[in-house]
Amino acid sequence: MAVAVWERYKAARYDFYRWRYALSIPKKLLLAFSFACIVGLLAQAKIYLPWTPVPITGQTFGVLLGGILLGGWWGGISMAIYAALGTAGLPWFSGWSSGIPVGPAGFASGGYVIGFIFAAFLVGHFSEKYIGARRFFPMFALMLVANFIIIYAFGLPQLYLYLVSNGQTVGFAQLLAMGFTPFIAGDVTKIVVAAAITRAITPKKAYNGEVDKARRINWRVP
Repeated sequence: MAVAVWERYKAARYDFYRWRYALSIPKKLLLAFSFACIVGLLAQAKIYLPWTPVPITGQTFGVLLGGILLGGWWGGISMAIYAALGTAGLPWFSGWSSGIPVGPAGFASGGYVIGFIFAAFLVGHFSEKYIGARRFFPMFALMLVANFIIIYAFGLPQLYLYLVSNGQTVGFAQLLAMGFTPFIAGDVTKIVVAAAITRAITPKKAYNGEVDKARRINWRVP
C-alpha cells in the first residue's frame, strides 16, 4: 500500500512539472503573477529588530520556492512582476506598502527585492537543467549562494545608500550588523526548509531534456 502511494506521488509530481513546462506563455505569465501574489503575502509576515530598518520576512522562502516551482526564467519573471507592480502601486511590499517612495529604488529593503529576481532565476535554472541539483545537499548549497551572495549583493548597497541619504554615517561593519548578520539564522532555517521541500516535490527523472539525465540512475539520496 505504502509503495503504491509513493509511486502515485512520484507520478503526480512528474506530471505537474511536465504540465508546467508545456504551458502556453499567457498561462505561464498567470502562474508567475500568482506566485508573485504569494510572495506579497509572505512579505507581510515580518519581524522588526530594534537595530535595523530591514525586517525579517517570509519573502526569501517564497522567492526560493518560486524558482523551484516555476523554473529559472519564469521564477525570475515572477519576482520581476512582484518588484515592478509593487513599485507601480500594488500594495504588496512589507507592511502593505507600495509605490516609488518605497519601491526597489527608494527604500531600505529595495536592493533585496531586486536580488530576488536573480536568486529565483539561479535556483530555478539549475533545478530545471540538472536532476542532481534537486537533491537536498546540492540545492541547500545553491540556495545558500542565491540568498547570501546574490540577494545581499543587491540588498546591502541599497541599504547603505538609504542610510547615507538619510544623514547617517555607516561603516562596513555597522552595515553588516544592520543588514546581514541579524538575518543569518533565520535565512539558514528558511533555506533548510526550502531545500527539503525541493527534495520532496521535484521529479527525479527528466521532464525537459535535462543535461545530466543519463547519470541519474547512479544517484543515491539525499
